[in-house]
Amino acid sequence: MDGLLLDTETIALAAFHDTCEHFGVEDETKLFERCIGTYAARSEQTLREGLGGEFDHLSFACMWDAKYIQRTLNAPIPLKDGAAELLACLAELEIPVAVATSTESRRAMRKLEAVGILTHFKAIVGGDQVRNSKPHPDIYLRAAQILGVRPTKCLALEDSENGVRSAADAVTVIQIPDIVQPSTALRSLGHTILQSLHDVRTYEFQETEPPQL
Repeated sequence: MDGLLLDTETIALAAFHDTCEHFGVEDETKLFERCIGTYAARSEQTLREGLGGEFDHLSFACMWDAKYIQRTLNAPIPLKDGAAELLACLAELEIPVAVATSTESRRAMRKLEAVGILTHFKAIVGGDQVRNSKPHPDIYLRAAQILGVRPTKCLALEDSENGVRSAADAVTVIQIPDIVQPSTALRSLGHTILQSLHDVRTYEFQETEPPQL
């Protein structure tokens, strides 16, 4: 959802920089990148490790979230380029779609409803619905179960490293990078990388069977 359908990561990065400035922290963009595509508890752990106990990491996380919310109160979150067209195409083809996001389910639904695309999805699977969220595969296995489709017949679209690793252990995955380009280690997975959601509609898919868990 975030960084793939919704252009939220640039907002989150700006809020992160505001929070760093408030706490007198130098540029920690690499720390922000490690938090992308994962659930709240893991992000808090990443912050605790990355900030090295300089101050309360929970206070940092709370202020970061508050600054993010403040930035989105009076302005709608933009859709990523090609999102509307892809969703319309999937609806026309009658392909069932689910959102598999590390974000808490109710918050995810509010975001999707606010931008007018909630009705496109048969299921919203948030990080609170599984024991192990991204980068573990549980969230994609749960989404496939709700859709009533074998994981090997599912395609995941992801932007982040945590998300790609989560999906790659369960389903076929295509990455559309957002503000962070895939690392050499991530590219070694051999997954398909496209430039935008527009490319998904014209991509020549070949049916494959990912390794079974």
